[in-house]
Amino acid sequence: MIKEKNIPDAAALLDIIKQKDIQLEKLSSRISKLEHQLEQLLRTVYGKKSERFAPVVIPGQLPLALNVEVQEQEEEKKQTITYERKTPSKKSEHKGRVPLPDHLPRVEIVIEPDYDTTGLVRIGEEVTEQLELDPGQLFVKRFIRPKYALPQGEGVIIGELPSFPIEKGIPGPALLAWIFISKYVDHSPLYRQIEQLKRLGIEIPSSTMSDWVFQGVDLIVPLFELLKKKILDSDYLQADESPIKVLDRNKKEAKIHLGYYWVYRDPVNGLVLFDYRKGRGREGPTTILKNFEGHLQVDGWKTYERFDSKTISLIHCMAHARRYFDQAKKNKPKLAEYALTELQKLYAVERRAREENLSFEQRYELRQKESLPVLQSFHLWLKENITEVPPKSAMGRALSYALTRWEKLMIYAGDGKLEIDNNLVENSIRPLALGKKNYLFAGSHDSAENAAMIYSLVGTCKIKGIDPFAFFKNLFEVLPDFPANRLEELLP
Repeated sequence: MIKEKNIPDAAALLDIIKQKDIQLEKLSSRISKLEHQLEQLLRTVYGKKSERFAPVVIPGQLPLALNVEVQEQEEEKKQTITYERKTPSKKSEHKGRVPLPDHLPRVEIVIEPDYDTTGLVRIGEEVTEQLELDPGQLFVKRFIRPKYALPQGEGVIIGELPSFPIEKGIPGPALLAWIFISKYVDHSPLYRQIEQLKRLGIEIPSSTMSDWVFQGVDLIVPLFELLKKKILDSDYLQADESPIKVLDRNKKEAKIHLGYYWVYRDPVNGLVLFDYRKGRGREGPTTILKNFEGHLQVDGWKTYERFDSKTISLIHCMAHARRYFDQAKKNKPKLAEYALTELQKLYAVERRAREENLSFEQRYELRQKESLPVLQSFHLWLKENITEVPPKSAMGRALSYALTRWEKLMIYAGDGKLEIDNNLVENSIRPLALGKKNYLFAGSHDSAENAAMIYSLVGTCKIKGIDPFAFFKNLFEVLPDFPANRLEELLP
């Protein structure tokens, strides 16, 4: 007798197909996510860091007004495909060298003809300039103070020594400034500086050089505290953070600790503050910002959300929102291109405001006229498309990031003083990122705190266009005797 096999009915089959479809959708979503992660990893390792976006030009369609970058891209393609070198037919067509700056000192060397010029009329001269270098030279200042005996044995008089930046120390203001700038601006570790000084004829022990740095920082502490107060007294700050490896000597086996520099920038007054903390927790900004009132512009990191209060109004960064759409270009090219094009319109308004040097009021009016309609239209587009893509896809994350933060992303349009993004504070961190390539870690938590003070002053000098060497040389010359109630005069 033949037994009949159990054959599923139509409903069961449909249920199986439905389950398979769900599994297939999950797998497809996971594949898409992994492909995106791989693409971002390869881009980080091998790709260009620029996020510049040039929209695709469709034949027959008029290009957007923002077509400068498109033209640049087309020119680059032409240069890649064909290469032509045009040789000037006349010597007069050569533009010549860039003239050497007038502020450089000149040493004149007169070369007379190998001929007897007696009685000849000088009709002119040919001048040829050559750029030369006299390597840095150490020299010793000798303070000679004659002693004089007063009449009738009343005592001895002698001239008073000027105050030195380091009491009873041998480094002068210029040498100490050179050490600081080499270490914190040119990112040359102390052991490299010691080797440089050896070549100049003197050997300074490593421990002595380190002591000079610590004592020089001690002199600067009051000025740093004043800079911190001025920054926190403002009503608009941008904030960001950056990791720094620190050698923790407090543990039995010295280990590398991951500390953080929290960076605050006052965009209106051009001041920057580096604050070192041992971690990335909220304790750091909570301590610094406990009395701050005003606008705080940040990226979308969740730690900052707790600062949104009656006294602090959080603003989010449009550049971070744009970054997500840039990363989704391969996931959903058409949607990404639309988003990037709309955001590019907003940045075109900001560029125009900078080029025309508009006041805060004028920038506000321009944004209300040209940026606000773009923002409103883009917000509607975000809401329409958020349900059309998988939430965990690259485009899904981009849409979700922008939409959930939209209210705080739009705040900048209502105040001409505010910036569209956090790029100014990120620019202040970049020199630090370059420095970390030159040294493995900070030698201790104290060293990291000292570096934060110097980075704050150096960063502010850079914003103000001040030569940091001249600034620190002046500090070390005048600070030892400078009145405490006039310290603000020494801020960059």
